[in-house]
Amino acid sequence: MPTYRYKAYSSAGATVSGTLEAESERQAMAQLKGKGLLPREVSEETAGSGAQRAFSFKRGITTAELSLFTRRLATLVASSVPLFEAMGSLHEQEESGPLKQVLARVRDRIAEGASLSRALAAEPKIFGESFVSMVSAGEASGALDAVLDRLADFLEEQEQVKSRVVSALAYPILMVLVGGGVMLFLLTVVIPKIVVIFEESKAALPLITVILIKLSHFLRGWWWIPAGLAIGSVPLYRSAMQRDNLRLKRDQLLLRLPVAGGMVQHLLLSRFARVLGLLLSSGVPIIRALEITSEVLVNRVYRGFLREVMEEVSQGGSLSGSLKKSRLFPPMLVHLAGVGERGGTLEEMLLKAGTAYEREFSTRLTRLMGLMEPLLVLGMGLAVGVVVMAVLLPIFEMNQLIK
Repeated sequence: MPTYRYKAYSSAGATVSGTLEAESERQAMAQLKGKGLLPREVSEETAGSGAQRAFSFKRGITTAELSLFTRRLATLVASSVPLFEAMGSLHEQEESGPLKQVLARVRDRIAEGASLSRALAAEPKIFGESFVSMVSAGEASGALDAVLDRLADFLEEQEQVKSRVVSALAYPILMVLVGGGVMLFLLTVVIPKIVVIFEESKAALPLITVILIKLSHFLRGWWWIPAGLAIGSVPLYRSAMQRDNLRLKRDQLLLRLPVAGGMVQHLLLSRFARVLGLLLSSGVPIIRALEITSEVLVNRVYRGFLREVMEEVSQGGSLSGSLKKSRLFPPMLVHLAGVGERGGTLEEMLLKAGTAYEREFSTRLTRLMGLMEPLLVLGMGLAVGVVVMAVLLPIFEMNQLIK
């Protein structure tokens, strides 16, 4: 009998997950409903499922597409357009692609009587828990259009951060690729032609020249070894990251890296403060908001600590007091959270903190890229200089012998 992995909502609104055996996906969903659970995601588990995910290249829905959909939906809802008509209109506007298929399924669920949040919850790979919970809170409070607007703002800001990172890394990556290509050309094409001259002279060669010649021979005769390692490392890494213990070690290492570790922390703090602030401002209870925020953060170190924070807050502790117990959250964020708790403006303080950390991340990224560019140029110059020196030194020595 096939095994199905599921995620579902309990009657209390908590997320539960696990596996069960059933004849079909429909029967698996029926079993979950019989247990009083609302199915969120049900998929058949296979022995090769992890490897299949690691080798999957299927195009998904981008953050830009999702933010545009959310903004359009907010506009239609604010104009009092019925949800079914709004979803049908958005489906017609969308060009053929993954999002159009998703909108068709969401529209059909709404036509069957499902609420917007439940219709979206059935597409967990597209609409995460934070998105669905905010929509659900907006439906309950009667402020769905305002919640959707805030969601669109958040998604647009996340897309802007991503664009800044990509733009900042584009030039250094291009420099590395060009430099690597030049070095590869010199070692596999230029050096072998010059080596013939050196071998005919039978003169003793400088150490740097000998090393370069051996490296050239290796790349020409055994090129498939580095090529195979480079090609195989990507799927191997993705497959290894399916294991929680390895992902935790990777995340711990990222936070300890000099310079980059601080930037990663600022990005995580920005995401934490923004998501939690948005959820609270949308009317999501703080325990549920913390649970969702912990799932949104990709770093396992922060996830683990936030679960401890959630337990303390559920027992009556304050958010600021719980955050203060770890060095993962700096004093400024703890102080702003404390001020917000005392003044009843916690969500506002968190959103301000999120904006501040995002700006700090952008500033650090700009400075780092400004420093990396001249260093990369210098590194390329040194690498080419070493090759030129390895070629010219024996030529100079041969000239001295002739004289």
